[in-house]
Order: sequence, then structure tokens, then C-alpha cells
Amino acid sequence: MTQYLEAKNGRITPEMNLVAQSERLDPEFVRAEIAAGHLIIPANKNHLAMSLEPMGIGIAARTKINANLGNSALAGDTPCELAKVQSAIAFGADTVMDLSTGPEIDSLRAQILKTVSVPVGTVPLYQVCEQLGDILEMQPHHFLDAVEHQAKQGVDYMTIHAALLCEHIPLTESRLCGIVSRGGSLTAKWMVAHKKENPFYEHFDELCEIMRTYDVSWSIGDGLRPGCLHDASDAAQFGELNVMGRLAKRAWELGCQVMIEGPGHVPLDQIENNIKRQIAECHGAPFYVLGPVVCDIAPGYDHITSAIGATLAAYHGAAMLCYVTPKEHLGLPNLEDVRQGVIAYKIAAHAADVARKRPGVRDRDDAMARARFRFDWEEQFRLSLDPQRAREYYEESRKTAPQATGLDKCDTNYCTMCGPKFCAMRTTAELRRLQAEKDQ
Repeated sequence: MTQYLEAKNGRITPEMNLVAQSERLDPEFVRAEIAAGHLIIPANKNHLAMSLEPMGIGIAARTKINANLGNSALAGDTPCELAKVQSAIAFGADTVMDLSTGPEIDSLRAQILKTVSVPVGTVPLYQVCEQLGDILEMQPHHFLDAVEHQAKQGVDYMTIHAALLCEHIPLTESRLCGIVSRGGSLTAKWMVAHKKENPFYEHFDELCEIMRTYDVSWSIGDGLRPGCLHDASDAAQFGELNVMGRLAKRAWELGCQVMIEGPGHVPLDQIENNIKRQIAECHGAPFYVLGPVVCDIAPGYDHITSAIGATLAAYHGAAMLCYVTPKEHLGLPNLEDVRQGVIAYKIAAHAADVARKRPGVRDRDDAMARARFRFDWEEQFRLSLDPQRAREYYEESRKTAPQATGLDKCDTNYCTMCGPKFCAMRTTAELRRLQAEKDQ
């Protein structure tokens, strides 16, 4: 029984109870959201038996973030990628995706699954392509075997580009960037070369049988996501989205959990419509978006351009955000890139949750405000998304502060940017003391 089938049958599982506790929601409400297809708990039975701590992805829950990691054919090795996985989780990633495409792809995934407590996702097509050497050699059984192999390993959710159909491919010809999804482009190439329909669409029911057996959640991949602003919200993207909605219903009929992947580059003014259209066409299935990136001219800073779009997407209803690092479009991220990408997306998710008034989310912001006014620096560090970075910046500013101000070095009751004379909060505290003396 999958979490979806348990919910449909009116049963609240231990995993649902844990999600309810974490989200400050009623367990029956969590069950109802799962039964409606609006929330998923990506929890492969085999990963649960190892190390997984269940979490929920859905519009009723706090916004989650995913970190993409893994080797590439050009760079990366197993110890390095494992270190990046651990760093991403330490800074707050709610899930990780192993998108390895180079050597040691199978052993790296196995080690990740054994050592992490968050859900792990994959794109099984990458392993098929590596094993065969040429995607054109793939037959449906190769893909089905890879999906079952990864499901047995414990993968919690899989991105499969099953909604890209032959009729959609000509619609990409007017695009500036064509098909930018790795999985989408490989699938389209296979379809055109073999003059056949998408094999993942044709064998969708068989894939559902595997996913249901292990309770692997579907992440129906957007093979035609826009890769630049020019290509956003076009006929190819929305044609595929319509098929995603049909496949989501079929997956539910076959007892599977489902979320839908969303676009990558979208102008700011089109994000709300993209989210609302997905919610309508995919019947409220959780939406998992990459960014979206809101301008194309900032390579090296796309963790910022995408976090802007991610905040707006989450506010309007996206359930999970896939992080983007400063290296996006330029190279494989290193440890510092992972750190910056995760923190940027924790900010985006938190800002959206505050605006969506999720239970208890703003408590931390209010506690930070109180600590700032008291000049309680240790409490400020503790409440920070990145305590180490906050402490580093503060200590760097404090090195010269006593000499510059003429104050005792133990006096820390002032802003380290403004100094004591111009610190507004120090002045406000003095003002309040004067007012209190006047009122006595």
C-alpha cells in the first residue's frame, strides 16, 4: 500500500502523523490532502527501512527545497559529491536529487541512500544512457529495468519525462534554446530517430506498477520547460502540461503518489499564470519548479535571479523549489556554490511561507527582531539561516570597532555597520530611557 492508497482507504499512517507534527497540521487533514492528490510523502519502503525521515510536499505544507547534486562526465568524484550532499542537507535542503551522469553512478546513489535521512530523487534515464552508451540503443525494457533497480535501492521519487509527445516536438522549432531538459532532449531524440511515440508514455502503466510496489513518488518531468525568457509559456510547454495532468490522474488511478515538475526560465509577470494553470490542469498535484529564473543576463548570479522567481512561484502555490547555484549554466557546483544555492532558496521558501501565513513560520523572524534590538549577537547567530557566515561577518567588523569608536571592547550594544553614534536602535533605547525618566 502506498501512502496515497492508505489515505484513500481512510488510514493515517505513522508517516502521515510525523508530517502532521512537523507541519503543525491535523493528521486527518494531512490524510485528506494526500487522498486528494494535493500532498505527497516521498518515502520508498526500502529507504524507510534504512534512514529516511518522512516529510511532506504540498500546497498545505511549508515550501520545501531540493538540491541537485551528482557527478558529471566532466567533473566530480564520489567523496566530493557525498560532501556536497551532506553540506546541502546541513544548510537546509529538504530533498536531494542525484543527477550523476559520469562514472560510479550506481555506487554513489547507493551510498547517498544509506547515509541521508531526506528523500532522494533521480532521473533514471541518465543511468540507462550511461549503461548503453547511446540513447538510441534503448528499448523499453532497459528503462523499466533501470527504474525497478533504482526503486529497489530505495530512491524516493523519480523524474520521468512521460508527457513529451511526438506532436510537441515541432512546437519547439521557433524557440531560441530548443529543448533544454537533458532528459527531455534525449527522449525527443529517441522518438525522432525511431519514429515512435514516447516509450515512457506508452509504458506508463507498467512504470506505475513498479512505483506502486515500492511507493516511489512520480515526479512527472517537464521535458519541454523553457530555457530562456523568449521560450516561456509557449505552445510546447503548455501542450506538455496538459498531458502531465492526464498522466497525474492515471497515476492516481493506479495508486501512485504524484508531483509535477515546472518551468525553468519565466518572466516575472508570467509566473502567477504558470502556477495557476498548472494547479488547474494537474488537479492540484504538488508543483515542483526549477527557479524559475527571471532574467537571462546574470551568469554567475543565477542563484539570485532564480530565487526571485522561486519566491513568487511559492507564494502563488508551488510546493517545492529546486535550487539553482551561482554555477548554473557555467559548471558543476563546488561546496561553496551548494551553500549559496541552498541558502538563497531557504530565503525564498521562508519568505513565501511568511506571506502564505504558514503556522509558526514567522516566529523565528520575530525572535530575530527582538535579539537585534537587544544586541544579543549570539542569539542572532543561532537564529540565522547560516550562523557561521553571520558570525564571520560580525567578527570581521568587530576587529577595528573599539579603536574606531573609542569604546570599551566589551561594549557590543551598537550596530557594527553604523557604529554607536549613529546606531538607530541604540538611540531608540536611549530615547525610551529618557522618556521613562520624564514620565516618572
